[in-house]
Amino acid sequence: MKRTAKSLNEILGPIPTKVKTEIDLSCKISDRIDELMRSRGLSKKQFAEELGRRPSEITKWLSGQHNFTIATLSMLSTFFGQPIISVC
Repeated sequence: MKRTAKSLNEILGPIPTKVKTEIDLSCKISDRIDELMRSRGLSKKQFAEELGRRPSEITKWLSGQHNFTIATLSMLSTFFGQPIISVC
């Protein structure tokens, strides 16, 4: 019997290292923000209110799909009093 279903890798090809690295970093940033929010006991709504942002924007940040600017990362680091990312 002929196989008709192809794997995602067969359809799209291998994922470039650059893309994997970008996705990994985005997820780590999101995880860090979530960790810092939880350590302060902040819900998404409370966090958004304290930053003057909409809850939908916080949801996007935590999804791992947001392209953060240096200014936003700096603002978040200042808000939490801890770095979001570190550069070696």
